[in-house]
Amino acid sequence: MQLDLSGKTALVTGATGQLGRVIARTLAACGANLALHYINNDTKARELQGEIEALDRKAVIVQGDITKQDTAFRMRDEIQPVLGGVDIVVANAVIQYEWTTVLEQSPEDYLSQFESCVMQSVYLAKAFIPHMQDIRAGRFIGINTECAMQNFTHQSAYTAGKRGMDGVYRVLAKEVGEYQITVNQVAPGWTISERDRSSEPGHDEAYTRNVPLKRRGEDQEIANAVAFLASDLSSFITGAYIPVSGGNVMPGI
Repeated sequence: MQLDLSGKTALVTGATGQLGRVIARTLAACGANLALHYINNDTKARELQGEIEALDRKAVIVQGDITKQDTAFRMRDEIQPVLGGVDIVVANAVIQYEWTTVLEQSPEDYLSQFESCVMQSVYLAKAFIPHMQDIRAGRFIGINTECAMQNFTHQSAYTAGKRGMDGVYRVLAKEVGEYQITVNQVAPGWTISERDRSSEPGHDEAYTRNVPLKRRGEDQEIANAVAFLASDLSSFITGAYIPVSGGNVMPGI
């Protein structure tokens, strides 16, 4: 038994980001061709495209503001002639902002999180789910967060956006399940990425003290969960919110 994505095409939004690039590399290592979305970092996008092509996979880069419906449909039209229809969507992009209290957080920050968590997912579904329905197969995967369960101070905009996203994914899973399309979410904890490895070690004892596995997760471990959900090995899992957080959050039953 092996995780094999040969012949599949995957779209990763925010592919030039710290987590996105590892997800893209992992899917390519499993055999998938990649559509790499980015918004600003053209240099990193082309570098990542080269890495994936060096694995003897096809890769195309697509640029745009993922909070706009026109972007999602334009990406679909740019990807299709090169890679064909998209079989796997990974909604990873999110707008970054400074966290503060509810009373001090700007209304624009709440809107940015709604647009980049909820509306991105809606637009991607509208653009790419119809092809999956036609072929009666597909994987739609969103990157959520453990914060959606924690509800800690200063997290209100981010938590609100991700909890709204959760609702969309659960409903979508029910709406497209009959087409054998699975819809799932991976919820990372505080993850070690390339940026962390290239800087001084952080002081994370206060965080890891409450993690049953007593450490922070690695970006590769998040990407492994995404690859599993993208594969045929996960064919009977849908509507799931799966924390990859070392047990830091545990959904109840």
